Amino acid sequence: MPVKLRLQRHGKKGKPFYWIVAADTRAKRDGKFLEKLGTYNPNVNPAVITLDVDGAVKWLQNGAQPTDTARAILSYKGALLKNHLAGGVRKGALTEEQAETKFQAWLDEKASKVDGKKEGLAKAQADAKAQALAAEKAVNEARIASAVVEEASNEEE
Repeated sequence: MPVKLRLQRHGKKGKPFYWIVAADTRAKRDGKFLEKLGTYNPNVNPAVITLDVDGAVKWLQNGAQPTDTARAILSYKGALLKNHLAGGVRKGALTEEQAETKFQAWLDEKASKVDGKKEGLAKAQADAKAQALAAEKAVNEARIASAVVEEASNEEE
């Protein structure tokens, strides 16, 4: 039975939410699946991905083929790297401890990049909010100034 790692669409119209599943290639896109490996929510920035990395590696080692999008997600979360390192351990190029330390170093680096992006987005959002507040203050001051001018002209008449 040929198996694919692919996305299964859930959520409402215009708000997609995906499950990452291992499914028979002959099954429908949103139909029967063998195992749920994680979720992918592209509606937030940055996108939220939860993935059972060990389960995905198990399926990859058993010959499951990921679709293009699923491959990108697996690569982003490190499942493809872990599969590659496991192949090196099987061939004797690495020990289990070396593979685990390499994977942990990669995870730490990836986490720092994601945190940097989150901080950048939070800063940009705070800057936009500050600019909007400054613009609103300028509009209010102009409105007050025009009201004072109108009062002065009304008093003169």
